[in-house]
Amino acid sequence: MTDSNDTGANQQDGAEAPPLIINGQYIKDLSFEAPNTPIIFNKMQDAQPDLNVTVDLGVSKMEGIENTYEVTLNLGAEMKIGDEVGFITELKYAGVFTINVPEENTGPMLMIECPRILFPYARNVISNTTRDGGFMPLTLQPIDFVALYQKNAQNQQGQAAATTKK
Repeated sequence: MTDSNDTGANQQDGAEAPPLIINGQYIKDLSFEAPNTPIIFNKMQDAQPDLNVTVDLGVSKMEGIENTYEVTLNLGAEMKIGDEVGFITELKYAGVFTINVPEENTGPMLMIECPRILFPYARNVISNTTRDGGFMPLTLQPIDFVALYQKNAQNQQGQAAATTKK
């Protein structure tokens, strides 16, 4: 009987490595501020809060480790009532991934598949943090990382075209 978890034996027998390996994931940075508590709680009863959510991705190659990258999902949320801040939270949630795909597929793997893996865990951290801060748990809606990737690719093409015209 062969142990399916024995990747070393499979690789020695000529089998290919999995296209994506999750080496680990972790909170890189987390902050939460509620500068106007407890007064803001009274204002929340009378007014609908405004919520602004930001999403950004960062990718860096791990030095000295072949095909291995750190992908960082940066999430931010700010809740306001009028001009008063209810809370501000920022999270950098990262993972280390080994990518075993052709080079032309590395970008989409890093910018689409890796964030898809990280997002549910990051969403949970944000939800727990806002709840523990005394507010309703903030449950972020799913993010379309394909659309985000395509938008960034179009922006880069537009910037490259603008640079060549100069």
